[in-house]
Amino acid sequence: MLYIGVDLGTSAVKLLLMNEIGKIEKIVSREYPLYFPKPGWSEQNPEDWWKQSLEGIRELTAECDKSQVAGISFGGQMHGLVILDENDEVIRPAILWNDGRTQKETDYLNEVIGKEKISACTANIAFAGFTAPKILWVKENEPENFKKIRKIMLPKDYLAYKLSGVHCCDMSDASGMLLFDVKNRCWSKEMLKICGITEEQMPKLFESYETVGTLKDELAEMLQIPNTCKIVAGAGDNAAAAVGTGTVGDGRCNISLGTSGTIFISSKEFGVDPNNALHAFAHADGNYHLMGCMLSAASCNKWWMDEIIGTKDYRKEQAAIDKLGENKVYFLPYLMGERSPHNNPNARGTFIGLTMDTTRADMTQAVLEGVAFAIRDSFEVAKSLGIKIERTKICGGGAKSPLWRKIIANVLNIKVDIIKAEEGPALGGAMLAAVANGEFASVEEAAEKIVEVVDTIEPEQELAAKYEAQYRKFAKIYPTVKDLFEEIV
Repeated sequence: MLYIGVDLGTSAVKLLLMNEIGKIEKIVSREYPLYFPKPGWSEQNPEDWWKQSLEGIRELTAECDKSQVAGISFGGQMHGLVILDENDEVIRPAILWNDGRTQKETDYLNEVIGKEKISACTANIAFAGFTAPKILWVKENEPENFKKIRKIMLPKDYLAYKLSGVHCCDMSDASGMLLFDVKNRCWSKEMLKICGITEEQMPKLFESYETVGTLKDELAEMLQIPNTCKIVAGAGDNAAAAVGTGTVGDGRCNISLGTSGTIFISSKEFGVDPNNALHAFAHADGNYHLMGCMLSAASCNKWWMDEIIGTKDYRKEQAAIDKLGENKVYFLPYLMGERSPHNNPNARGTFIGLTMDTTRADMTQAVLEGVAFAIRDSFEVAKSLGIKIERTKICGGGAKSPLWRKIIANVLNIKVDIIKAEEGPALGGAMLAAVANGEFASVEEAAEKIVEVVDTIEPEQELAAKYEAQYRKFAKIYPTVKDLFEEIV
């Protein structure tokens, strides 16, 4: 049988075709526009997602036996607000995860309603990107649109609705709305009330590997795919990517060194740190996960290489680095402010420790180490909750650097596994579709059989000890300069 994974990204939809044993048969990608109606605003037209996804499915299945397509599932951009009227028509363009218009609403939730109450209801505090502040914004600024709302959906769930006719949402994606009681895996009545909406306006909740319905007859005919093809709930992009890297079950970890950086820790038990420094979300495997998200990771190195020292030869620059664990220069990687664990939009990038004998290689090394230390900040929060992590997967553009992988292995003092496939949310989506069809007994079993580790970096005792001492110094820098950031921004 064949399974389709749909990764609904911000710039494009990526579709992946996988067979029943996890072999990737084909991948296609189709772009759509992103709109910025005002500075700091970010919107897309859900119809663009639908049109390109439909065309993408046609292209993806053009050369295969279409009768074998048994399931479609999703990974997708989180937090976006899609609102439908009584005829299931889109009321206004979707307000996206990276839209910044809701600072007033975020402050209202955190300061007036109060972080403690919000966290008790949802296990998280408000961020400008989350869905609840967006609903409050529409209520305040577009009251006529607010009155028309019959269904509130997330981006990937709009695709699932268009394919199946079912208004659905999975637990992992729902976790990023600030309307969901993560611990009890249900809508938070208190939060719905605060936002002035009802449970009837929310989609039905499913686990990520559950079937929400089957392909509509008219679409089955159009696409020449059986109408028995299951439409499966899917997951938010980070949770779907975690499935694709095998980060499921208890105490598994994945680090993503992309433009931004995430550390994703799966857990069978629900847990939330007292300071809400990490996101506490439901996971696609039916359990839970903690996630730290730093806003600048591999982009720090790109900025340093491209803009500051003016080179594209990353490998050559890193080849000059030969004294790991002995650098006297430190770098705070907060070029766009910081999310986890500091939640400070005013934080800024900082070099400290420069002397007359500081070299170009020292500063390049400091950038790589600074990102690793910042990941460790979130890692430390997880450890403080009693979570034991002995190894991690690693993915993203920055993970292609052997030196950076070595630094991370020793800064965290854990084994770092390199995996064969790096298709992230799309592969995770296809795996969830396969689980729903009974190809695997569980998401964990699917990950065990499909995800292949091709290399492991072991920490070195002596080097890990050096980095332990260095991290303790790094950890003192932000608290020392934190107040200064407020003055210079």
